[in-house]
Amino acid sequence: MKLEMVLITGMSGSGKSVALHALEDAGYFCVDNLPPELLKAFVALQQHRADKVAIAMDVRSAASLPLVPEELATLRTQGVVIKSLFLDATTDTLVRRYSETRRRHPLSRSNNPDQQHALVEAIELERELLADLRENTHVIDTSIIRSSQLQGYIKSLISSPTAQLTLVFESFAFKRGIPVDADYVFDVRMLPNPYYETSLRALTGRDEPVAAYFHQHEEVTRMERQIQEFLDSWLDTLARDHRSYVTVAIGCTGGQHRSVYLVERLAIFFRHAWTTLKRHRELDAT
Repeated sequence: MKLEMVLITGMSGSGKSVALHALEDAGYFCVDNLPPELLKAFVALQQHRADKVAIAMDVRSAASLPLVPEELATLRTQGVVIKSLFLDATTDTLVRRYSETRRRHPLSRSNNPDQQHALVEAIELERELLADLRENTHVIDTSIIRSSQLQGYIKSLISSPTAQLTLVFESFAFKRGIPVDADYVFDVRMLPNPYYETSLRALTGRDEPVAAYFHQHEEVTRMERQIQEFLDSWLDTLARDHRSYVTVAIGCTGGQHRSVYLVERLAIFFRHAWTTLKRHRELDAT
């Protein structure tokens, strides 16, 4: 049996502990803050003890983080099945979380009298140090999602089959910000809005009456077709570039009707050719 490994990296305060707890609940043997120098030795040991492991690494191992991509490549040649996650959040969100918990950032300078300025500097330095790890990794923006949503995203990701490229479709509301994990963002606010139909206002893009409403509008079909054509044109190229995940975010005003409908439709269209996941940032929070 091949060893399955989930590697979690990301910004301090972005939810790595929550992700580890979700994986532990799913039966993974979990280790937090493993030094990269010990990665291969740890995996060699666990191959005789467990079939699923999860490892979290963060900026506390900054000096040896450049070793990680090469270490992962070596492990893959040995048959280890690896899924990599990078948890991110906006700087404002991370500042607020640190202020609420009164914890110190691992890169903060204790001798700086301006603690707010020092924290922002530490966060930006951390982004720079982790930039290479963020590349070609599945990024999850935890800025405005609940812990339960993050746990659900983690569990759906690990339950999906291992593939060369996984497509993630995500609906969102522009009024709550663009997801920082998006590789492509499509703005569909110009499309007809069921919100202004009294009978449809309380429904979502997953409901049949809303779908029937959209079927009556040719511009919705045209938008759907054009997004399909764009992705169809580039997904093979992205896969050849060794991309593991591509996140396509569809945004409307409230994240309830138009973006949800298109995410559902696109997921159906692409699921026969690619491993496909879908998320509804605003709906999943209710």
